[in-house]
Amino acid sequence: MRIISGSARGTKLATFTGCEIRPTSDRVRGAIFSKLCSRLGSFNKLKILDIFAGTGAMGLEALSRGAETAVFVDKGQQAKKIISSNSKHCHLQEKTRIINQNAQTALGTLTEHHFDLIFIDPPYNKGMLPQIIQLIDTHKLLATNGIICAEEDKQASIPEQIGVYELLDRRDYGNTSIYLFSSSEE
Repeated sequence: MRIISGSARGTKLATFTGCEIRPTSDRVRGAIFSKLCSRLGSFNKLKILDIFAGTGAMGLEALSRGAETAVFVDKGQQAKKIISSNSKHCHLQEKTRIINQNAQTALGTLTEHHFDLIFIDPPYNKGMLPQIIQLIDTHKLLATNGIICAEEDKQASIPEQIGVYELLDRRDYGNTSIYLFSSSEE
């Protein structure tokens, strides 16, 4: 696994060994960022939230492409160490903050923040994705014109409207579906 583009392009990322964590593949991450580039134009100055961050690959990719800051949320101690190591290896540690808590608790601590791009990659088939998107709505964490990029098992049933967020796009890659949501409010 590596950073695909930007200032840290080509940097190899540490990943998990011997567990059921499934980092987003380079191929799928490349497709996601291509889609996001066409919608956002640029990552410059964006504030990123990466929930269930795992290795931190999604947030670090955004930082490498010019995002201003990234907050990584993951309750795992191993994830915290890997994200910290990867951010240092990419020379992006000054732009990162790691919250080592479960997502529900962490989101409640971020109510003073507004993020332009939120990545969500919960454990598959646990029904967590709609709940997390609803919490993002409740805490008003997504900035005006912001995008939520969520990953879930292709077989999962995800509503096209969650709170004020409506589905913009869905793409399938193998057993994974990628969802883009944005606010339906003007």
